[in-house]
Amino acid sequence: MDSSQHVDQTEQIARIAAAAEAADGAAPLDEATWLALRHHPETVRSWVRDDGFALLVEDDLSLVVSPDARGRGVGRALLEEALPASGPVRAWSHGDHPAAAALARSHGFERFRELWVMRRDMGDPLPPYDASRVRSYRPADADEVVRVNAAAFAHHPEQGAMDAANLAERMAEPWFDPAGLLVASEGDRVLGFHWTKQHSPDLGEVYVVGIDPSAQGRGLGKLLTLAGLHHLAGLGVAEVLLYVESDNAPAIAVYSGLGFRHNAADTHVMYGIKPTTARVR
Repeated sequence: MDSSQHVDQTEQIARIAAAAEAADGAAPLDEATWLALRHHPETVRSWVRDDGFALLVEDDLSLVVSPDARGRGVGRALLEEALPASGPVRAWSHGDHPAAAALARSHGFERFRELWVMRRDMGDPLPPYDASRVRSYRPADADEVVRVNAAAFAHHPEQGAMDAANLAERMAEPWFDPAGLLVASEGDRVLGFHWTKQHSPDLGEVYVVGIDPSAQGRGLGKLLTLAGLHHLAGLGVAEVLLYVESDNAPAIAVYSGLGFRHNAADTHVMYGIKPTTARVR
């Protein structure tokens, strides 16, 4: 595929994804998929049509059907075209949609992971925090942020894979603001960081909170989360969201104590096929 074809296809993917997000209230593609499309298109296998698309990045499958084409078998046709004949496959349902669950079951996928979206109304007052223990990111912190991130998310399948190149790609995104990447440090050593994101004038995100395991137990998670919330409040956002694994009880307790709440509908589900599972077509 030449560059012009790639641009056209990416624009079509963006159009369908935007329509799906407007209809469903949740973005159907995660950040890792968008970064692959923009920076590493050679790693993406794609099946794109006017009414939907499927993307395969390594063993991560994304499938999106245009809202006005649903109920016509488009999703099933795309899945059967894109599904590899063997090997593991993972697929997110961004929002716990019954249709996605039924399609997954019919093709041998098993539900094995849940990601919660928690939200906080920024009209509620924020507790104070010790601003002297937190500062904004400096370019010299890059290697330390990568190190802390790798240690903090060693068992996280997406976030833990961030390296220096991926950090640079994320920082090249239009939303990146170095003032919104907050750091706790001792000398040149980063102990933890909170990377915030502003999606729109009204919506912010607790994007990543990473604490060096050697610095855990010092209250840095709560401190940095509060620092980021105060930063986002200063930008005037009305709501802040975050993503957290449904079985991460300590993190959920911290976020709940800071005013975040989870509704059942705000649940993203990952389905998977094991390497030995027979494919259903």
